[in-house]
Amino acid sequence: MSSDKVSTSTLLRRLFKTASLERVIRRFDDAELDIPPFHEYIDNLCKEKGIVPEQIIKSADIERTFGHKFFNGTRNPSRDRVIQLAFGFGMDYDEAQRLLTIANRGALYPRVKRDAVIIYALERGLDVVAVQATLHDLSMMSAIRVIGSLE
Repeated sequence: MSSDKVSTSTLLRRLFKTASLERVIRRFDDAELDIPPFHEYIDNLCKEKGIVPEQIIKSADIERTFGHKFFNGTRNPSRDRVIQLAFGFGMDYDEAQRLLTIANRGALYPRVKRDAVIIYALERGLDVVAVQATLHDLSMMSAIRVIGSLE
């Protein structure tokens, strides 16, 4: 296969239509089927955006030392920490969903009230503090405690 990345939807269509899984798997190189390690992905995002991890960690409202563990790969973030990092990066909904996928954490689902608040905030470019305030205002105290606490 060429070095061009195949889209996820194309891969999915091919998986649905194939009679031979082995043939589809062999057709694509490893880079097309594997996702990068989370810490490499977020480090590359910083490089692409021309920012340092410290800026993201601060914008995400994550304790500094703890946040750097995500960037150096010594700690894998929980779903809530990934969401905080999405806000730190200023991501929209689609970018945040990709970040959650790469971190191997559950996607945001609009039928879950807490996730609906987060989706709304991502699409409007709100920061993590505004999201925490909104969750508090909507009496979703357990959600704010989880987002703002250390693991």
